[in-house]
Amino acid sequence: MQEIAQNWLVFEITKSPFILGLDAFLGDIPIFLFSLVGGVIADRMDRRKLLLISQVIQMMSALTLAFLIGTQRIQIWHILLSSFVVGTAQSFGGPAYSALVPSLVEKVDLPNAIALNSIQFNLARVIGPVLGGLALRYAGAAWCFGLNSLSFVAVMISLLSLRINFKPPHTGESILTGMKQGIGFIRKQGAMETLILIAFCMTALAIPMITFLPVFAKDVFHKNEMTYTLFLVASGLGSITGALTVATLGNIHNKGRVALSMLVGLGIGISGFSMSRSLAASCLLLYMSGAFMICAFAMISSLVQLITPNDMRGRVMSVYNVAFRGGMPFGSVTTGWLVPIFTAPTVLSVNGLVLLSLGAYFLFIQRRVAAL
Repeated sequence: MQEIAQNWLVFEITKSPFILGLDAFLGDIPIFLFSLVGGVIADRMDRRKLLLISQVIQMMSALTLAFLIGTQRIQIWHILLSSFVVGTAQSFGGPAYSALVPSLVEKVDLPNAIALNSIQFNLARVIGPVLGGLALRYAGAAWCFGLNSLSFVAVMISLLSLRINFKPPHTGESILTGMKQGIGFIRKQGAMETLILIAFCMTALAIPMITFLPVFAKDVFHKNEMTYTLFLVASGLGSITGALTVATLGNIHNKGRVALSMLVGLGIGISGFSMSRSLAASCLLLYMSGAFMICAFAMISSLVQLITPNDMRGRVMSVYNVAFRGGMPFGSVTTGWLVPIFTAPTVLSVNGLVLLSLGAYFLFIQRRVAAL
């Protein structure tokens, strides 16, 4: 709900694709800057406690924006600062969350757990935009931020109810040493570096399609926020389909080949959506792109998790999160800079073609990941 309200509000206030991209950049750049430190901390303290602190900060940020909007004191710098604060909280909570999931299930069930986790996330992407679009249109943006702040209460109650076996080891090593150990482990694992590169490129080139949906709704199709909501729902439904597909397949062989095939399909879907001028065709292509994106993400995440031992999981997943989430700010701000020059359809078409080429290269030429 907050995502749809925030993106629409930023574009409504500024009328600037660059500021829209900058807001996404500020929300994601802390992941790039601080996740490595967050990963070391996730291996050294109670991961649940770290997640609870992260949730409280995000809840307070949403409440603050709801108050500022409700009292008509909101300015664009408030939103930009809030994005950075929330991103910083997520940079410490993210590695802890990623490291927590494998400690709750057996190793053989890990791909299913990751896929099912994707379902709950993407179910929120379907329900949230519908509720957010209605709340934004009929109640105002303040309600979107206020209701989002309430959602964190349910998350915190769930975290408090978990029974977790992981006990952080006592160590006198510095945080820098811990970071070096995580990076050193990755460099020794043959395909791990390639998986992390693919994760970075996938988010840098694919996520701007979601970020700039307001531009397509308003400037390309000349519609209102309900069309933007429709686009988000189509993408979210596709993501749920992709996650259910991965969960149904279970612990299949050739995960690398499947992930790269999905990456090729994602590139085709993004380019097709960018060139479409039919609302129905655009929604279908967003649905397909959402399915391909989550399939690729779940398979790549499963491969990284399966390769990593539990005592290194926080540090390794922090590097993975830096790549996966770090691609978002650079992709968003670069796309925001290029869109006014070349138009949104042109820039996103190129993004899709690059993704298609990247997937084909690792699928047919450099086959280290395809062999997994």
